Amino acid sequence: MSLVPLVERESVTGTVKDQFDQIHAAFGTVPAMFRAVANSPAALTSMWASFGAFGGGSLGPALAEQIAVAVANRNSCEYCLAAHTALGRKAGVTRTALEAAQTGRSEDPRTAALLSFALKVVEERGRVTAEDVRAVRDQGWGDEHIVEVIGQVALNLFTNYINVALAVPVDFPTVGLRQAG
Repeated sequence: MSLVPLVERESVTGTVKDQFDQIHAAFGTVPAMFRAVANSPAALTSMWASFGAFGGGSLGPALAEQIAVAVANRNSCEYCLAAHTALGRKAGVTRTALEAAQTGRSEDPRTAALLSFALKVVEERGRVTAEDVRAVRDQGWGDEHIVEVIGQVALNLFTNYINVALAVPVDFPTVGLRQAG
């Protein structure tokens, strides 16, 4: 049971109503996470705008979902792991690739470098080294991609923390967490 009320779509007005309408159009429903976040209209605006901004980013939806899966698994956020696995499948990522992404792996060396970097940002709380950045560049990624990965990590930390801290009920098909190994 969520530790905050899940705001009902029928009860909102103004900016929250507009955002709920956009979220409903995107998902066919208003997922529980957004309903929890709507307790703070400012937080909802921040989160929804960030999703919109990254939706047009340089990484594209498949990589963004793999990053989200890796960060969710690392933070033991079952909600985000389930949601981003479903969104990753919708973006054309295979089940096998999403399972590998949970622990920062990929058969593609370029993707593996980005996932490894994203997890390093999480684990080191942003204190990555010049060598960490160089490893991403060595795989052909540029500064735009590096900065966007850090932004994606920050957005996913926000969503992970909302869902874990507030015990938001998972309303996507569940996915098992994986141990790094």
